[in-house]
Formats: sequence, C-alpha cells, structure tokens
Amino acid sequence: MADPVKLTIDGREIHAAPGTLVIDAAKQNGIEVPAFCYYEGLTLQAACRMCLVEIEKTPKLQTACTVPVAEGMVVRTETPQVATARKYMLEFLLTNHPLDCPVCDKGGECELQDMTFRYGVGESRFTEEKVHTPEKQFSPVVFFDAPRCILCYRCVRVCDEGLGVKALGVINRGVVSEIAPNHGDHLECDECGACIDICPVGALTSGAYRYQTRPWEMTHVGTICTHCADGCKTTLGTRNDRILRGNNRDRSGVNGEFLCIKGRYGFDFYDHPERLQAPLLRVNGKLEEVSWAQALNAVAQKFNQTLADGGTFGVIGSNHTSNEENFYLQKFAREVLRTNHIDHHRTGDVVTLLDALSGKEGKLATVADLYERKAFLVLGADLALEHPLLSYQIRANYRHHQAHIYVVTPGAVREDHYSTVSLRGRDYASLRDKLKAESELVVLFDDSYKGDDVRKLVEFGESLGIPVKYIALVDYSNSRGAVDMGVAPELLPGYKPSGQPGMHYGEMRDANLGALWVVGANPLKNGAQRKAGFLVVQDMFLTETAQQADVVLPAASAYEKNGTVTNATGEVQRLKRGINTMGAKPDLEIMGFIAREMGAAAALGPWTPDAVFEQIRKNVRGYQVPLPVLMTGGAAQTMPVNGRIPVESRPDLVHSDHNGLFASGTLGRYSKVLNSVMESRLRR
Repeated sequence: MADPVKLTIDGREIHAAPGTLVIDAAKQNGIEVPAFCYYEGLTLQAACRMCLVEIEKTPKLQTACTVPVAEGMVVRTETPQVATARKYMLEFLLTNHPLDCPVCDKGGECELQDMTFRYGVGESRFTEEKVHTPEKQFSPVVFFDAPRCILCYRCVRVCDEGLGVKALGVINRGVVSEIAPNHGDHLECDECGACIDICPVGALTSGAYRYQTRPWEMTHVGTICTHCADGCKTTLGTRNDRILRGNNRDRSGVNGEFLCIKGRYGFDFYDHPERLQAPLLRVNGKLEEVSWAQALNAVAQKFNQTLADGGTFGVIGSNHTSNEENFYLQKFAREVLRTNHIDHHRTGDVVTLLDALSGKEGKLATVADLYERKAFLVLGADLALEHPLLSYQIRANYRHHQAHIYVVTPGAVREDHYSTVSLRGRDYASLRDKLKAESELVVLFDDSYKGDDVRKLVEFGESLGIPVKYIALVDYSNSRGAVDMGVAPELLPGYKPSGQPGMHYGEMRDANLGALWVVGANPLKNGAQRKAGFLVVQDMFLTETAQQADVVLPAASAYEKNGTVTNATGEVQRLKRGINTMGAKPDLEIMGFIAREMGAAAALGPWTPDAVFEQIRKNVRGYQVPLPVLMTGGAAQTMPVNGRIPVESRPDLVHSDHNGLFASGTLGRYSKVLNSVMESRLRR
C-alpha cells in the first residue's frame, strides 16, 4: 500500500490515502465541505460549485470534489473569499427556486435550506420573474417539481450507475433545463425511490409521504424489511401508530442506504382494509368475530382433545416469522403436540449446500463480500429483479473495483451489461479456465440448482484451486432462519437430524390429519381443499387457507414485533417493533397463549423474544453471535458449517416463487404501492 499523503486542512495536519479527494479527506477528519452535486460512490459532476475551497499557491478557488490530495497541500475551507463564493452560488441557485419551504416535503431535511441559513442569503439581486413549470407525476411513487430542482444530477447518476436502469436524464438547455423520465411523461424503472432520497432539495418527492408530516414529528425505528431474503435495514418513520415512510439514510444496515420499492414503500400492507384485527371462530359453518379468550380456549380445548384421542397433528410454519417464533413453534410441535409433522415452504437448497461444505470454514459469503471480492459466478437467478441488494452490491463492486462477473442464466439479465462472460443455459463448467485464473470467487445460485447439482457445484468450486464462497439464494425474509431453527421434519434446530419420520409441507396439506396448525403460510392458495379435521390459521389476512379454517388468529407483521431474522447469507439481524396494530398479536405471543391455555407453558419456557433468543444462542449451532452487534443494529453471520448433515436430501421440496421487484407472496397482494406501479403489470 502506498504511503499516505500529508497535507494541511484549516490548519490541521492530516494524512490521507493517495488519490483521495480533498472533500473526502476533510470529511474523514471531521471538517465539513458543503456540496450538492457530490455524492460518495457516484461519478464526479462539479456542477453546483458549493465545495469551492482555497488551495495555497493556486490562483483561483478549486472544487474540493474533483481535486485529489497532494503532498504538502494547504487547504482552507472557511475563509471570507470562500464564504462569499458560496453565498453567491446560493443566490444563483435560488434564482428560480420557489420560496415554498413551509409546504415543501423536504422542509427540515433540505440541504439547500441548511446552506441558505448558514451563509445568510437574505435577498436576491435577480428581479426577473421566476420561470415556473407545473409539477409532474412521473409515476405513483415519484413526483417532480422542476422549479425546485438545482440540477445536481444526483438522481440521474444514482439511477444510471447505482441501479443500472438509466430511467432519468436531462432535457433542454439553460434556464429551462430539467430532469425528465425515460418514457416521455412517465417512468419505466425499478420504482425504488432512490432518486427521491438522494435529491438534496424538494424537487423529487414521494407519492407515499407527500404532505403527511414533518421529520421531527415522526419516531424513526430501524428494523428489517419483511419482503425478500436480502435482509435490508429499513428505517420506518412512524407517527400515531402509522408508518408514513421508509428509508435508510443513516446507512446503518448491510444495505447501506439502498432499498428497493418493497423496502422503501412496500410497508403499506399493514393497514390494508382487509387486515384481520379480531379472531374468527367458525360457528354454524361461518367464521364470526370472537374475543381472544374464546378463540384461544377453542384452540387449546381441541388440541388437548386431539392429544387425548391419539390424533395426529401437522404444523406448517412460515419463512416470514422470526427466528424466535420458528424455534418456539418447532419446540411446541415436538414437545407439546408430540408430532414431527412440521415443515415450511423451502425456496433454496441450503441444507445440501451446508452438507457439501461440511468441515470447511469461511465458505459462506456475506453481503459485504459482494462489494469486496474480485469475481462472481451468478447461476440461474435474475439478481436485479429477485435479489436487488445483492445485484446492487455486485454492480457497485464492478464500478469501483472492476470485479469480474460471470453469468450463466436461462435468459437475459441486467448483469449481462457488465459481465466478463455471459452464457445462456447451465454450462458453467465451460468457464473453468477463466475462473481458475481469478484470485477468488463468490458463487450465487438459485433453486434450479439443488440436490446433486449443488454437490457438483461445490466440487467444481473446490477444484478451481482458489478461495470460493457460496450463497444459496432463497426467497423470503426468514427463509434461511426457518431452516436454521428446525422447521422441517428431518431437522432439529442447528441442522441436527431429528431421527424421526414426519410429513412434509405438501403431505400435510393433503393428509387427513386430526388437526393442522398453519402459522403465516397459505398452503391452500391454489384451490386445494382442506383435509384436516381441525384447522387453525395465524395470519394477517383472510387468505385462501384462512377462509377454510375453524379458528383464525390475527397475527402481527414484522413491523409490529421484536425478534431476529436471518437473511440469505446467514446474517442475523434484529427486528424492532415500529407500530402496534389493534387486535393483532405477534405469532410468538399467540403460541405462548395457546401453550398457557393447554397447561403446557412451563414445559416451553417464557415466550418473550429475548428469552427465546437466549435459548437459541445456547442450543442452535452457529447462533452464539455477539449480542452487542445485534442490539446496536448490526449484522452477525451464523456459522452452521461444522460437519455432515446426515439426512435424506429432498430437492423435490425446494421451489422458489421467483418474485420480482413488484411481488412478494401474500404481502405483495395487499400492498397498494406494489400493485399501483405500471411495471408490476408489465412484468407479470
């Protein structure tokens, strides 16, 4: 590594790596240099001229966002000349800017507003009438007010470089220049809203958040997105038990500030008119609202009667419920209901991958690895649509570090545009010589690789003679956690063999069981008819399965509970309750109440998230993760690879839903935003 460069900024001697921009060197040492157009990770624009600084022996002010540090350089960021230049630039930017701060959604978070207060632009010498154009709606998500725009081009660059979509550009010249969408008067893009969050002013605003509240009136709660398995942190802005917006501007999660449409706007299912807010009990053939006490008592009585009669139980779990709920559910099934008929919808062959990697350490990639490693092999998956964060990380790696991407997929994908080699089909073996020449590799594969295909893939990777890491792609927010917690007949928590026979997901759906307990799943969604003698469903909505139930218990969403979830890369993160919805209860609490009504609570122990997670840390291999990391909003990777998993491989049970950006199983069905954007209809 080259020796650091020594320079002086505002009288302080500092050191910076060669090639570091002056603006970054200052920031790293706690010195603020204001800028509108500069944004870390994007190409340099030098359009706003707000970052002008004095550099000794340089005759004119220089833009700190384009000048790299040099040995012996002397920089002054706050001098009368610099302050005057910034004041004049603000005066110019405000030439046509409407003075509508009291009604602008950016009020309180506007960088232009902050700089105006800081440098005191109290009046303007421009007396001409302001150029005004009407506000435009680019999509249900994105609104654009051209007079507020300061042409910093952040939105254009984040859409082009960050997302690879190229949905925004600039039309016209001079005073009538403005941002324009890629399809005339409307956007056709990922609808992720990154352009809105990155906008330093109120030019781009959110269709979900407009005119709702002010930032200082909200409570900000950082939790994990409840949709796909990438595990993005989303900071919910809440007020009066309502979620008003989502973002991650503090870059506190594995995703930095990235969010797709589901993470930023797909929270709106929580207050859908069809949301269940009272238990339902079947009376005279119809589901009727009853009290929680009546519903829980009915379930407990029937469960105890089924046990007394020697009847059979089936339990279907969820890949959306928390680790604590999954752990408690399998314990409830095995110790109280005395059944090993427990399973969930499996969306990736994690079990075979871990078994194939037995005895090897450091073989599971993290989200951070996708930004740091040198080469990637993408098999089967359309990452940009199905795993947008993972795609974003690889794309950023390519732009910043020139990573090599090898793509082997059945159809065209976004990664083709910057791949080293792109192939259609499944013949990854033809890339052997090229991959052997790489210094390291990360392999990502979807559900089309399962069973023996996964073993062959691992053998191939290990034969390359280079460090290789793997990611088995799964669909939903806790698909990985459901397997880790033993929601499968052949596995106990931590991938220990159960040693007991048990029915799988489809077998329970089609069997004449004495009682079937469905938690957060919808096994009867495709027209299947109930066979179980007694059916209990815990869910947020009256799904096809819930419509056939004897008892329906309204469950809380991930945004209404505490706990932990594990993403596709095995990284555990903390769920934190953002709101409460009247009538709904967390699944863990519902299970605990049923256990209490059955007289079995003592056998299962406390049903608080913290208490159950302590059980998980003690009993589940790989989950002895550092608590301070989780409690402070960080992610800790589990390390379950420690030996063989001697169970029967069942690749036939693995099936991905291949949700795109605008679908998310049952939750997507009840999201107004996901269903309102044009792209959701175009890509179905």
